[in-house]
Amino acid sequence: MSRKVDVSVTLAAAADAAPIAAMSRELIEIGLPWSWTPERVARNLAQPDTLVLAARDAERLAGFCIMQFGEERAHLSLLAVRPDYQRQGVGRRMLEWLTESALTAGIAKIHLELRETNLGARRFYLKQGFAETLRIPGYYRGVETAVRMLREIQVKS
Repeated sequence: MSRKVDVSVTLAAAADAAPIAAMSRELIEIGLPWSWTPERVARNLAQPDTLVLAARDAERLAGFCIMQFGEERAHLSLLAVRPDYQRQGVGRRMLEWLTESALTAGIAKIHLELRETNLGARRFYLKQGFAETLRIPGYYRGVETAVRMLREIQVKS
């Protein structure tokens, strides 16, 4: 039986860099060299064209996401939700915030890459309107194939 969670989604703060980096290492970068270190996350937090969100259940970090905004498209670099918070709308809520932010910025497309073997994430993104567009062998440090996904969003007129 799943428990009721009261998760709030907010902009991440500088103090979130280390917990976000640790969560990335634990949930996303398993089996790969650690690239989203606390320093890298902190640099992204400081970038004006990057949005970093934190999902919290009280003080506990339940999830996070990092998205960079370009001229015409945004790139979702990372999105993770702790297993005990999955399938409760946390990832969807963060993605909705990112999508609304992209629409506000006049962005037409959001793209991302994920491990080909991450079937749960692939199903999640497909449900959110993303389409698989390309496979990139060896994308992850020459070790694993990536699936590139794209979601075209429209500015509502």
